[in-house]
Amino acid sequence: MTDLAIIIQGCINNDRLCQEKLYMKFYQSLYALCHRFFDDEQEVVTALNNGMLRVFKNIGQYDKTKSELLTWIYAIVRHEALTVIRNQKTAMVTQELMVDMPVEVMSNPFIQTKEQDVYVYLSALTNTTRAVCTLFYIEGYSIKEIAISLDMKEGTVKWHLSDGRKRLQSIFNPNDNRIANAK
Repeated sequence: MTDLAIIIQGCINNDRLCQEKLYMKFYQSLYALCHRFFDDEQEVVTALNNGMLRVFKNIGQYDKTKSELLTWIYAIVRHEALTVIRNQKTAMVTQELMVDMPVEVMSNPFIQTKEQDVYVYLSALTNTTRAVCTLFYIEGYSIKEIAISLDMKEGTVKWHLSDGRKRLQSIFNPNDNRIANAK
């Protein structure tokens, strides 16, 4: 039996030491994932801890023939981060556009950006817009999938993509007067 299999079995048996080992084994990757969605340290830790709590409650359902453990945990923690964002939705003001967004929303503003810089640029966006842009440009979700995940209308997702793109373009191209005048 491998060390990871022993840790998983210990988690199934609610062994706190094994839970801590599993938590620490994937902490950096999961922290980075949650940090994509939130600037606030408390929100990052809340999403991460809520996700890991769900992992510990459902570890018996993990099937190693279907996916790697990190992939399974990553999906659960990402889902919990989106749940935190959905729960914040009552405090947010969202806009619904009834017109189709131009195709420019589809182009990826991060194409020639270094990976570590992407997160710096994303931190300039509001949590909801950041989550939408992260899911669309980095995670590869479709607009429909984002709408379902965040419990919002597709038009609202498109608005957040457009808003995020405009804000990011003003960061990438601060001398572009068209963008400065659009604000």
